Amino acid sequence: MCAFTLPEPPDWSAAREELRDALALAAWPDDLIHDAELALCELYINAWRHGATPAPTVVVVLHAGRTLRVSVADDSPVLPEPRQSADPYELSGRGLHLVRSLTHRFGTEPRKRGGKTVWFELDAAA
Repeated sequence: MCAFTLPEPPDWSAAREELRDALALAAWPDDLIHDAELALCELYINAWRHGATPAPTVVVVLHAGRTLRVSVADDSPVLPEPRQSADPYELSGRGLHLVRSLTHRFGTEPRKRGGKTVWFELDAAA
């Protein structure tokens, strides 16, 4: 029997706390705060796992209290593509679909000095 352990993902609690604090201060509803946290988690873990980045860079910006933009940067130049899986029981491959369904806008951009940024935007409830 072969036993091995996967490395632990980096701690993203500071980014999560910054996100929660900004949205709570702007009086966003709990359900949107939870959607933003889950989308952030997906992008952060993807940057660590697929972007080969030990500690992805996270930027949280709240424009006029109404539009949240979260960006996660990693060191890989490969832009992510949502996977299409025929197997509904696969354990991975749904993260970008989840981000797309939880947010209002989602995209990727190459960085000038290498790597990429993956971002999402979420609008406050009207």
